[in-house]
Amino acid sequence: MTPAESNITIRPARPEDAEGIAIVHATSWRETYGRFVEDPETNPWFAVEPRIGMWRTNLADAVFSTVVAVAGERIVGFAAVQETPDDDAVRPEELTMIYVLAAAHGTGAGQGLLDAVLGERPASLWVAADNPRARAFYRRNGFVADGAQSSFGPMKETVRLVR
Repeated sequence: MTPAESNITIRPARPEDAEGIAIVHATSWRETYGRFVEDPETNPWFAVEPRIGMWRTNLADAVFSTVVAVAGERIVGFAAVQETPDDDAVRPEELTMIYVLAAAHGTGAGQGLLDAVLGERPASLWVAADNPRARAFYRRNGFVADGAQSSFGPMKETVRLVR
């Protein structure tokens, strides 16, 4: 990102943001988790097109409380939170997604997104066990592993964090 682009604005997501969110979603997945698959360019987990429809529905139906980070006219990150759907939930809310393009790492976009979508409220989230950058970010924000593990998509091991 150029210095002019690093001026980040955080705002609530709007229906017309679906394509921009989908692009960030797929691109940041490829940047972060591409190393877990043989060919990230052809792996369906990293495709933009299916995510566009998914995000149109998510935003239209308010599935999540979603915010975006915008640099200039471009969405460079997003975060989404929802009530934890499980009856035996460990926290009332789950940070289901927070993704920032690698080019916007270090700009404060991630912190701004987390602060806007969740603030200091207690929540849970799942993170790839082998994602030291994200785990350090969450640790700085008061999240700790509670011992629960799972897997998702190309990630063989994910851990639940809570605060």
